[in-house]
Amino acid sequence: MTAQELREKFLKFFEEKGHKVLPGSSLIPQDDPSVLLTTAGMQQFKKWFAGIEKPAYRRVVTLQKCVRVDDIEEVGDNTHLSFFEMLGNFAFDDYFKKEAIEWGIEFIQNELGISKDKISFTYFGGSDNLPEDTESLEILKNILKIPEDKIKPMGMEDNFWGPTGDEGPCGPTVEFYVDDVEVWNLVFNQYYRTLEGKYETLDQNGVDTGLGFERVLALLENKKSFWETELFLGIIQKVKELATENNDHSNKVIVDHLRTAVFLLADGVLPSNLDKGYVLRRLIRRAIRHGLVLGIGSPFVSEIAKKVIEIYKEAYPELSKNKDLILVELGKEEQKFNEALSKGLKEFEKLKIEKEISGKTAFDLFQTYGFPIEMIEELAEEKGLKVDKEGFEKEFKKHQELSRKGAEKKFKGGLASGGEMETQYHTATHLLHQALRIVLGDHVKQAGSNITAERMRFDFTHPEKLTPEKLKETEDLVNEQIKANLPVICEEMSVKEAKEKGAIGLFEAKYGDKVKVYSIGDFSKEICGGPHVKNTSELGTFKITKEESSSAGVRRIKAILEK
Repeated sequence: MTAQELREKFLKFFEEKGHKVLPGSSLIPQDDPSVLLTTAGMQQFKKWFAGIEKPAYRRVVTLQKCVRVDDIEEVGDNTHLSFFEMLGNFAFDDYFKKEAIEWGIEFIQNELGISKDKISFTYFGGSDNLPEDTESLEILKNILKIPEDKIKPMGMEDNFWGPTGDEGPCGPTVEFYVDDVEVWNLVFNQYYRTLEGKYETLDQNGVDTGLGFERVLALLENKKSFWETELFLGIIQKVKELATENNDHSNKVIVDHLRTAVFLLADGVLPSNLDKGYVLRRLIRRAIRHGLVLGIGSPFVSEIAKKVIEIYKEAYPELSKNKDLILVELGKEEQKFNEALSKGLKEFEKLKIEKEISGKTAFDLFQTYGFPIEMIEELAEEKGLKVDKEGFEKEFKKHQELSRKGAEKKFKGGLASGGEMETQYHTATHLLHQALRIVLGDHVKQAGSNITAERMRFDFTHPEKLTPEKLKETEDLVNEQIKANLPVICEEMSVKEAKEKGAIGLFEAKYGDKVKVYSIGDFSKEICGGPHVKNTSELGTFKITKEESSSAGVRRIKAILEK
């Protein structure tokens, strides 16, 4: 069974059980500010599980791409990946434990052809705060007649899942094992964990399952690990072709990290020193570092990315669609890091340290040369040194606070003063921002602006020069909104509410309890602290006068309003 056949077989099986096949969500959580990236299939359905929103469907099945980097240092063994696919079936106040367990066994035995003798189970045996899941035990033991030696009770750490973030739906789990390898986690959402750590019983029960795609594929291909499956072999072979040295661990780190980087870039994440962008940068730079171990000459990152896109293009067409952006951004990041790396390694060799690298020194290496903390630790270990990681984290938090203050200034729109023309230009930046996202894609994000009474300047993330056609399309789209006489309305709300309503903003930044959200008709919705006109009819005619590069991965548009 090929990888694509396994994906299709799972979706079809549950579709025939009355489930609606829905697309997986972006790796950038659209409706959950409590997490940085999408880590599970259930994230897009949290409000349905919690009863906050009425479910559009009672039964759903998805294929979800996920990124988890908590165990990034463990990548390279046979159990950890930073990117993985999760096949999941979900129920919202519909069927519950009996059907979920029965169908799981049916799929593994009948559809995948795995012998009943190879399957074993674990269930939640209870804790100080929560009772044993006797219902699941009863189903396994007495209804499905699973032998007792195939069922094992486990504690909170192993068989209680959730929530994602600090609060949310959660519950006991039943885990399926094949030949002692965990392959399927069935979560029964029957509790809501509050911010205070209290478990409250939900008004409605929910089923949330996650089948480990890579692990199951390895079992079906009769391989010792997922690294030997069709998903990885071709990419590993490409790494080996480029390398002059062989190191199994470095091979795997490069393949894993660049595979994850490709998917993050395809969903609009760009390398930076904060939040999602920092996760991406860490992955790319760790891969480059391991390329040095293998003696790979640069540039090589884009060559690996091409292989990733080739392998996944059928299941994830967004990779091919965004191929140019992916390769351009990877190339820029590799060039930037290599230039800093050679200087940074020289400086590192000059360090006269006997036992420990201070947090300040570690942060300077990160800030000046882009060394991820993991790389600093690896280099230190080679010299028999330790790193003050706690001190590094303190320095990093200071850096974040300064960046967030800068973000707050961005939301004021870069105004030189608050005159009538500045107010008009500032409102026009909102229209331009949304127009660029429509014309170029959702990866476009504001990177700065500067406004005077004579003109506006707007910086935004995009990897390449805009064609005259794209500029004309953008300009026309802005002028259409001006002519439509759209009202500009301000509402105050929490950051969470703003995101739920689809507002654009730097949601990882911390502001006050309330923020201002400006809506321009149904066209634009953005967190902002600057002044605005009351109606787009006040703006006149929008005209782009220049488009140019501002910095790596950032373009700049200058424009005027003609009366």
